[in-house]
Amino acid sequence: MSEKLIFIYDGDCPFCNKFAELLELKSGLPNIELKDARSNPTELPFNYDMDVKGAILIKGNQVLYGANAINMICAKIKNPSDALLRLLSITFNSNKRANLLFPFLLIARRMTLFLKGVPRKISFEG
Repeated sequence: MSEKLIFIYDGDCPFCNKFAELLELKSGLPNIELKDARSNPTELPFNYDMDVKGAILIKGNQVLYGANAINMICAKIKNPSDALLRLLSITFNSNKRANLLFPFLLIARRMTLFLKGVPRKISFEG
């Protein structure tokens, strides 16, 4: 049995939301739990700024952030049943590519949230 993964993402970001949806429905990862940080702000590590660092992946006692979180998830996806998820997993299963491209994803997230009128930072007050 593989170790449980908990993926924490920004549910108001359409990119994050789509990735989480694909993970849940098409990744074939049996032990992944998805949590929307905006719906569950108390799940965030203390003083964690998702706006600066991005998504979170918890695997046992290990906590990974941003590009490292996406890289680990994508490296675990073997035969996704969705073309977009296949492309993402191929692209981000390389730590070097993930670290190179992830800042652009954060910029796209910020721009999209700005255009939607959603605060970039996730509040602990809910």
